[in-house]
Amino acid sequence: MATSIYITSAEGQTGKSTIALGTLDTLSHSVERVGVFRPIARSTGERDYVVQLLLSHNSVQLDYDECIGVTYDDVHEDADAALATIVQRYKAVEAQCDAVVILGSDFTDVGSPTELSYNARIAANLGAPVLLVLGGRSSQGSGERLGQADPRTPAQMNDLAELALSELKHAHATLLAIIANRADEDKLAEITAAIERTEPGVPVWAIPENPYLIAPSMESIMTATGGTLIKGDPALLSREALGVVVAGMSMVNVLPRLIEGAVLVVAGDRTEVLLAAMMAQSSGTFPSIAGVVLNGGFDLPEPVERLLDGLPQTLPVIRTGLGTYDTIVAITRTRGRLAADSQRKYDAALALFEQHVDASALLKLLEVSRTEVVTPLMFEYGLLDRARAHQKHIVLPEGGDDRILRAAHTLLAREVAQLTILGEAAEVRARAVELGLDLSRAEVLSTHDPELGQRFAEEYARLRAHKGVTLDQARDQVTDVSYFGTMMVHLGLADGMVSGAMHTTAHTIRPGFEIIKTKPDVNVVSSVFLMALQDRVLVYGDCAVIPDPDASQLADIAISSTETALQFGIDPRVAMLSYSTGESGKGADVEKVREATALVRSRRPDLLVEGPIQYDAAADAAVGASKMPGSEVAGRATVFIFPDLNTGNNTYKAVQRSAGAVAIGPVLQGLNKPINDLSRGALVQDIVNTVAITAIQAQGDSA
Repeated sequence: MATSIYITSAEGQTGKSTIALGTLDTLSHSVERVGVFRPIARSTGERDYVVQLLLSHNSVQLDYDECIGVTYDDVHEDADAALATIVQRYKAVEAQCDAVVILGSDFTDVGSPTELSYNARIAANLGAPVLLVLGGRSSQGSGERLGQADPRTPAQMNDLAELALSELKHAHATLLAIIANRADEDKLAEITAAIERTEPGVPVWAIPENPYLIAPSMESIMTATGGTLIKGDPALLSREALGVVVAGMSMVNVLPRLIEGAVLVVAGDRTEVLLAAMMAQSSGTFPSIAGVVLNGGFDLPEPVERLLDGLPQTLPVIRTGLGTYDTIVAITRTRGRLAADSQRKYDAALALFEQHVDASALLKLLEVSRTEVVTPLMFEYGLLDRARAHQKHIVLPEGGDDRILRAAHTLLAREVAQLTILGEAAEVRARAVELGLDLSRAEVLSTHDPELGQRFAEEYARLRAHKGVTLDQARDQVTDVSYFGTMMVHLGLADGMVSGAMHTTAHTIRPGFEIIKTKPDVNVVSSVFLMALQDRVLVYGDCAVIPDPDASQLADIAISSTETALQFGIDPRVAMLSYSTGESGKGADVEKVREATALVRSRRPDLLVEGPIQYDAAADAAVGASKMPGSEVAGRATVFIFPDLNTGNNTYKAVQRSAGAVAIGPVLQGLNKPINDLSRGALVQDIVNTVAITAIQAQGDSA
């Protein structure tokens, strides 16, 4: 039977989706198959966006329809029959999973004061312990404004907990733990203590309010106002609006009232205010707004249209037919959604959960034991967790690439590493704001920084004096982003570098050869891919750097690859690959591998190594036992050393595409300090993983 947890609350707008996402992510680090189940769907007219968010998590392999129990109409028609259907459909999900996150209803149904009681009844019938979420915000008083509301006091949280617990006990539901979500950041300890008094011995955690999680996107505002995008970058509609500024006055009085992240409401015939706002956005001397809503439904005059078309503007401008009052009401009533397509919200939700909820204690309460299987998702999480444990400083030279900025936001939000981004500070930070990213904790450096430029030039000229490099030549060379970043690593201003999203492999690693140089007893810089299969992680080398290594270089690659494997928790059993196994084959290619194997054994007699050996004999236990009986490597290899780049590169890509493996890398090895290359087609998650790998390598170097 799968481990299950029922997440419910006593009211709506508590941010249960944040808790559900954090819980699901926590479970995915320990078990292979995680499921999602929603007993009562929030809507019959459209798909439940919270369920879709949870289904987008890589650990969930279920279809939307099988994750839904019943509708509100079903419950009203016959509550007992609906409960029976819920149990039946839940059991079908449970049978496919090791753990299931069950998300209670959202209090979207009008007139249902017993909704918590019914959720408690469902939890009891499913045999799922309840994780109770208490909302830390009150809709009383000043009411909600763009999802924001006044915080509840510790005493109010205590009262809410007592009422909710009474309902759970009456329905015989088992309480697992309590989370006070969206709580007053200044009173977290007091709130936790107040709730603990209601049920001593039950774990209580408090998560503070995050304005970005509840802020609506410009796209949501466009939908709420019935508007259309008439100018600007559609991609920037995902930016959150943190406030509203109504331009009901002259231009000179509107400009001082602009606030960071606000949506500006302008009457459609006040074109001078619109133009002033667009100029303010470009100037960099005013706060960056999230977008403009032109109300009244007026068309822009042709000269204004032509003027705007000539400006380099990306700011979303939305036109709505509503009047000023109705526009403001529609905007202020718009609530934010924790959606799968908002990376900032996704990262913020996971970061909040990680920082404020004791994941190990939660898993212990659920009695979840870690599986021996290592899925790609588990391995990727392990990378982030290890990097986070001892944060290192990584430099990212390609600040002009949006993927780098998005990855940097994730890395900072999840506290994986300290970062320096190379680029002009004003441009990098302005683009980050446009994309709705928070890079406030990152250092942004220009490669034309005079002080560092002079220091780097002098050091580079010294290092390359034997090649005739002059100081003037060095000054010019170190302005290149790869050389500037490598000099930072060389002089200890950063612990590692990740580049290559916009540059070739040669451009990225050549400075490392010249400046960082190789480790003692290592003659070549090589690479490996960490191949995350469905149930384990293998090491493939070399698949990216050395085209045709000789026997000595092949031995170097094997030894370096075992060190890399150990760094990432992989027990190295080394297979020196060839087209024949043991003594069966002859020829120059086989002899090269045989000689390399002998060199590895002589240099590192402690290693388990076998070669020459064919891939199937190295990977498959039955074939290995047949072709090389008694071998400790055959059929159990974890480190695969390919005889040349042609073989290695094609094999890793074939396994990646055919077996659905996640290929992480290339991971460079052999340099004195870690520098890693990205594919120019790298995704944001690839960049995040590579930075984590580089940080872990730096931890090993400093150990």
